[in-house]
Amino acid sequence: MSKVLECPICPHHCRLKPGQVGICQTRTQQDGKIVSLTYGEAAAWHLDPIEKKPLYHFYPGSWIFSVGAYGCNLKCFYCQNYEISQTVAKGQKVTPEQLALLSAQNNSIGICFTYSEPLMWYEMILDTAPLVKSRGGKVVLVSNGIIEQDYLERLIPFLDAANIDIKAFSDDFYLKHTKGRLKWVLDTVEKLVGRIHTEVTTLIIPTLNDDPEEIKELAKWLADLPAPVAWHLSRYYPRYKSDIPATDQAKLQNLAQLAQNYLPYVYLGNMAGGNTTYCPQCGLEVITRGWKVRMQTENGKCSRCGQEIWGTGLN
Repeated sequence: MSKVLECPICPHHCRLKPGQVGICQTRTQQDGKIVSLTYGEAAAWHLDPIEKKPLYHFYPGSWIFSVGAYGCNLKCFYCQNYEISQTVAKGQKVTPEQLALLSAQNNSIGICFTYSEPLMWYEMILDTAPLVKSRGGKVVLVSNGIIEQDYLERLIPFLDAANIDIKAFSDDFYLKHTKGRLKWVLDTVEKLVGRIHTEVTTLIIPTLNDDPEEIKELAKWLADLPAPVAWHLSRYYPRYKSDIPATDQAKLQNLAQLAQNYLPYVYLGNMAGGNTTYCPQCGLEVITRGWKVRMQTENGKCSRCGQEIWGTGLN
């Protein structure tokens, strides 16, 4: 009888028979062990502005080599990047050494693992990140945050920044709409904040996670973390299996204003406006983001009143 093995990488702990794949579609049992089906294969890579991640307080105005593989360990029916997250295909062959080399070209500050769910490309990240660091590059992660904590601990020493997607402040939402759990994500955010630069994104979906009370409670939770975070409230558009209408812009602006009662750095995503950083003390536009990023900081402080502006690489 074939032995069933448990995949240890994330809290789903998929129990796999030989040849069977887990919820992420990227991991299987082969020759008596759990292996990655996507190691050494990239679904996409591009040179992106750091603001696209989105990271607004990490080396503003810089560019970063961004790469992703196929697969994801969530099943969001509204997925905004389903073409590579909800399927697995043959990717472009690449080695960690090649990725490290690409990360140091074209004025890139390093590498960002993104696009689908990079934590399902775990072994590839763990092999690549030290090579990027050895070249003086930065390592960034854009993720749903769902990983077993001991695996995350092994990764943190090689990370400089992360944007973690908190999809809702409701375990019911996660169970019903993503097949995940809220606690899995909050545990990751708590482990990262204060150790690496951390920002958070929430895609606001009408009727599902746009209740002002829920937004207020998540804002309060973020404000109670041991170090600052920036929060990106992003406009949803119907994608994949969802026909829910796009988020009303006025509603999104109202939710951002509500969040700003608790957090100094709240932004709007996927829509015009709402991407300027203001000094929390005097209100000066300290980081203006347009076709070019303009900064009014000196040694990380507001150039008018001297208030320290949270972030990395703001000089």
